[in-house]
Amino acid sequence: MYKEALRPVWAEINLKNLRYNFESIRKSIDKNIEIIGVIKADAYGHGAVRVAQELRKCGVKKFAIATLQEAITLRDAGIEEDIILLSILPNMYVSSIVDYRLTPVICSYENAKAISEAALAKNTTINGLIAADTGMGRIGYMTVSVEDIEYAVSDIKKINQLNGFKIKGLFSHMSTADEVDKTYCYEQELRFETLKKALEESGIILETETLASSAATIDLSNAHYTAVRPGIILYGLYPSGQVDKTALNIKPVMSIKANIVHIKDVPVGFSVGYGRKFIAERPSKIATISLGYADGISRPYSKEGRVIVGGCYAPIAGNICMDQIMLDVTDVPNVKLGDEVVLLGTDGILSITAEEIAAKLNTISYEIICAFGQRLPKVFID
Repeated sequence: MYKEALRPVWAEINLKNLRYNFESIRKSIDKNIEIIGVIKADAYGHGAVRVAQELRKCGVKKFAIATLQEAITLRDAGIEEDIILLSILPNMYVSSIVDYRLTPVICSYENAKAISEAALAKNTTINGLIAADTGMGRIGYMTVSVEDIEYAVSDIKKINQLNGFKIKGLFSHMSTADEVDKTYCYEQELRFETLKKALEESGIILETETLASSAATIDLSNAHYTAVRPGIILYGLYPSGQVDKTALNIKPVMSIKANIVHIKDVPVGFSVGYGRKFIAERPSKIATISLGYADGISRPYSKEGRVIVGGCYAPIAGNICMDQIMLDVTDVPNVKLGDEVVLLGTDGILSITAEEIAAKLNTISYEIICAFGQRLPKVFID
């Protein structure tokens, strides 16, 4: 039990594995390509500040986040490297971009102008990336038609004339890079390339050209350009089962563990949990651990969920509660109070992966690890 966690449950973050994953990525791409560390959503639940500190030691000079609050948290913790804000920030927040020296992504002259004016008011200049929508449909200048490209170049040329805003690069995102069929990826890459060349022909210098997130970092070397943006692979998970896993060896960084806080013997016919979804069909031993769906373990996982305890798999008994989970440990020999329970991770022999949990919930591993980061205390090991 980790007493410093203040709860008999914790997220264990293996910093050695984080560094191992970074070095694996580094070795898998050209040495001249920059790695932008994606640490949005509190580093996918792993703790953004500590992850940033570790990646900084590995040589990372740029980080990518999604919200203003995430950026402020990093700056307040002393992270001085470039922080790229991957979401559009409305004009009402432009003063914060300047105050916290952020690198926004831009897809309109009006937004860039507001940032420029805020920067000039404080005698500074803000660097930013131009966002291109090459087919994700999320943010960015459209790039499908000749007219789209012409409009984008025209608007971006106006941005390039602003005194308080400097264009540092071009950014886009692929929507199917984690699938076997890469046809649409090639189409997106062509659109990115078309806008890139049009901007260069207009005299706009692009120091950073970034299209590849985790899946494209693994499978699409032509899309690496000057910088890749690994996210999920930093944390030891593959973007999907369809990428080439042989191209990159990575290790999971997060484990979720708890200690048994209560054990009881119940008779045949005794029910456990809300809705009486578990009714003992034999004399049973029920253990309780102190985390629940408020900690990221989704309630629908109750039906097929399992944990590792005492060298055995043990099923969840009844519906997961907000703050507690009951386990059927009848078949676990010598189980006792304080025994360590693994909800995600390994005991050295048995394992439960984020992919396994995600499959049972019909979702993706990203959601699993991000959810676990909500309120569980984090214990960093090296």
